[in-house]
Amino acid sequence: MFEELHLCAYGVARHRNAPFADERARYLSYCADRGDALATLQSKANRLVYIARWLSACPNLEAAIEQLKAIAHCRDDREYTAIQRLNTRWTQERFIRFARPWLRFLGWWREPVVRLPFQEQLEQHSHWMRTERGMTEMTIGSQQRYVTQFLRWYGAKGRPLSEVQVIDIDLYLAEGGATRWCRRSVWDVATALRAFFRYGATQGWCPLHLANAIQAPRVYAEETLPAGPDWTDVQRVLAAANTDCPRDLRDRPILMLFAIYGLRETEVAKLRLDDLDWEQELLHVTRVKRRGTQTYPLLRSVGDAIIRYLQKVRRPSAHREVFLALRSPFRPLSQSGLYSTVGKRLTALGVRTVHHGPHSLRHACAARLVADGLSLKEIGDHLGHRSTSATRVYAKVNLSGLREVAAFDLGELL
Repeated sequence: MFEELHLCAYGVARHRNAPFADERARYLSYCADRGDALATLQSKANRLVYIARWLSACPNLEAAIEQLKAIAHCRDDREYTAIQRLNTRWTQERFIRFARPWLRFLGWWREPVVRLPFQEQLEQHSHWMRTERGMTEMTIGSQQRYVTQFLRWYGAKGRPLSEVQVIDIDLYLAEGGATRWCRRSVWDVATALRAFFRYGATQGWCPLHLANAIQAPRVYAEETLPAGPDWTDVQRVLAAANTDCPRDLRDRPILMLFAIYGLRETEVAKLRLDDLDWEQELLHVTRVKRRGTQTYPLLRSVGDAIIRYLQKVRRPSAHREVFLALRSPFRPLSQSGLYSTVGKRLTALGVRTVHHGPHSLRHACAARLVADGLSLKEIGDHLGHRSTSATRVYAKVNLSGLREVAAFDLGELL
């Protein structure tokens, strides 16, 4: 493998004679097979030489791995002078960034298990929501994140769960509302905690009255307008991505799926090649909240954008998801990756909107459908809403319709 890196004879000998030569060669072959560029392989090979020498100097591999884990979780700790002797330009973060994937490939790296406070209760609550309540994984995940943050905060006090008091929860909500949460977020956290402690009361973890005593701020239904850009701004974003640049070829169909079909981040992230029916010109979307598949006509403009991406940019991969990363390893795009993709493009064009994520394009799609005169039922079906109550907020976006109502003369009826 080292000969394929286009190195001189001295460079090949240097890599061959360094410790763990076979292990490094197997890892570099794996990286080459998955699509790493030659320059990337050369950079990894050079860094792995330093890492291998450092590992070989440790008394045993297990002790070395444990030390690396400590460094990975304490990046500002400077007592590990062995790393500084490798190369003073290296930071601990970069050292871990190259060492950990190699050790994972060899099966030598084991992530430390971080035990959360009251983890057993958390797992029981998740199991109950999944099996008894039938909640989706997305809902369970968001609920558990809120509860986990509170339990970490409360667990630092060293008190059992049975001693939780209302004043503890009020203090936690007050701190969050004063520093990092808006009123709606405080309401979401309070609702999640109320559900957790209501279940905990049935299991004998906490007092029966605790859940009912949790107070959340008042949130008014449909008090704000949907936060989305104007359709002219959406057109500007789509036009800016209409180039032959690989990133634009991938991002343009993503933006179109958000803006034209109003899909959610999860639905685009999980879109698979099998969901594209080219013969019938259909798009099958697995709806997150409806727990079923919804079929759309595949517009020619969207289909052409996807075909260009598949033919010119997307690498052959075992992954069946449509949208993959542009650099090796070519993994499916995550929800955070999609958020970053849309947010950067909206920000770069100076689009003025409250939120800059994919959901803002979903709001823009709904506002455009309202302006075109579609009914709330039709808009809700297009967006995949489970009930018309989720669509009613878009009625406020139809300003022309509201002006007609305001101008209606009631004189003859009074």
